[in-house]
Amino acid sequence: MAITVTDPRPVERAEEILTPKALAFIEELHRRFAGTRNELLQARVAKRQEVARTGKLDFLPETQEIREGDWKVAEAPAALRDRRVEMTGPASPAKMAINALNSGAKVWLADLEDASTPTWHNVIDAILNLRDAAQGTLAYTSPEGKEYRLRTDAPLAVVVARPRGWHMVERHLLLDDEPTVGALVDFGLHFFHIAKQLILNGQGPYYYLPKMESYLEARLWNDVFVFAQDYLGIRQGTIRATMLIETIPAAFQMDEFLYELRDHASGLNAGRWDYLFSIIKYFRDAGEEFVLPDRASVSMTAPFMRAYTELLVKTCHKRGAFAMGGMAAVIPNRRHPEVTEAAFEKVRADKTREANDGFDGSWVAHPDLVSTCREVFDSVLGDKPNQLDKQRPEVNVTAEQLIDVASADGQVTEGGLRLNLYVAVAYTAVWLSGNGAVAIHNLMEDAATAEISRSQVWQQIRNKVVLADTGNTVTPELVERILGEETERLRTEVGDEAFAKYYAPASKLIGDICLSQDYTDFLTTPAYELVG
Repeated sequence: MAITVTDPRPVERAEEILTPKALAFIEELHRRFAGTRNELLQARVAKRQEVARTGKLDFLPETQEIREGDWKVAEAPAALRDRRVEMTGPASPAKMAINALNSGAKVWLADLEDASTPTWHNVIDAILNLRDAAQGTLAYTSPEGKEYRLRTDAPLAVVVARPRGWHMVERHLLLDDEPTVGALVDFGLHFFHIAKQLILNGQGPYYYLPKMESYLEARLWNDVFVFAQDYLGIRQGTIRATMLIETIPAAFQMDEFLYELRDHASGLNAGRWDYLFSIIKYFRDAGEEFVLPDRASVSMTAPFMRAYTELLVKTCHKRGAFAMGGMAAVIPNRRHPEVTEAAFEKVRADKTREANDGFDGSWVAHPDLVSTCREVFDSVLGDKPNQLDKQRPEVNVTAEQLIDVASADGQVTEGGLRLNLYVAVAYTAVWLSGNGAVAIHNLMEDAATAEISRSQVWQQIRNKVVLADTGNTVTPELVERILGEETERLRTEVGDEAFAKYYAPASKLIGDICLSQDYTDFLTTPAYELVG
């Protein structure tokens, strides 16, 4: 066999996952599909260069018939018809997996992507936890003796696993001495070991598909699904996938994404930070009109964000697919109940907007938010499991509206610049330590937060943005100074040992990519080289 494991450190119970048959399946996936994946990543580069030349994106003329056609995706399986509350979080460690399954949410997005650092331990442990959960045996006892068990008094959340995006590699698993594709490793190990058990449980292998930029990338996933189901002798259409519309080119191809996966499609999800990150990435050299204000001031009610979410609901329901809302990342702070209460009210308002717009459900990042989200959607749905019957014929979104970044209220301030640098370093440091879901300032953050934070800084330098509160121009020198100050603040907060091990390397990495003349497409790519 040409596939080899390279991490010298043993991972407990890894032999249960890295079986010869499972590795043979991974190898077959790569032989068949990795070449197409590589070509599609090159196509992303060409598309971005075209946008740099024209400053425009538009709906694709070659797929007009799909957008205008009369077709629907396959009917949802019973286990996925009610998705009013979806809990998100990593599948490793086991404690977090158990808490998510027990949370009372209808669905758990078991995240092997943005909320997970892809250390080899995390990759293997996540698959083990998901397999044990499907078999009903997942349990954990803390060093203090506290036991965590799967509840038996109420239904567990239905698992929808999110593999890594097409761009990530898995350097601990080599094929012909080359890193394998992270997405194919995550999907392959999960599907091979768990799909049949999930089917026996009355559910199925369900997935969230991240970071796609073209309907051809969705087509590739469909090809993978068709092959994988045949390989294991599973009925075609058993796999169901919800696609994240979290890149700006994807916003122009919602119909096409659903069409390509129509026998396997479950719905689309409206993200936030990754979507804004993608807008910056695509239009980073298109001038001041594409400079976003401070990250915290860009709300989902900004006109260009409203255009995006309303188009998503309209498209999904026209095609019989679910429209899933974005993240509520608040973490309750019991030492400051008044802060928590104010945050919960913002969450309630956000979920109310989504439910009234026609979304079928939404995401939360903490179990304490499940009841708030459920109450909002209960009040709108009543006894119905979803809002697929709510059409939006009055919505007519243009290409210009989707990229009207200048319509966002707010300013660029030194406070926002400082926060971006602080958060980027703080998140990256914890990511380097092996934890991809990080609590920062009472919010549960994942990689998308760091991505938009460092991208805003890069864009502000390139456009010589003048800060509204100080009148200073954002220059490399100013960023370097503020980065040093925020890094020192973090040192005083975390102590010298953690600082030297994780925060100092994180600060250097953030400084390098923010101050570089060339834009780094994904922060996690160079960061991955620094983790074990």
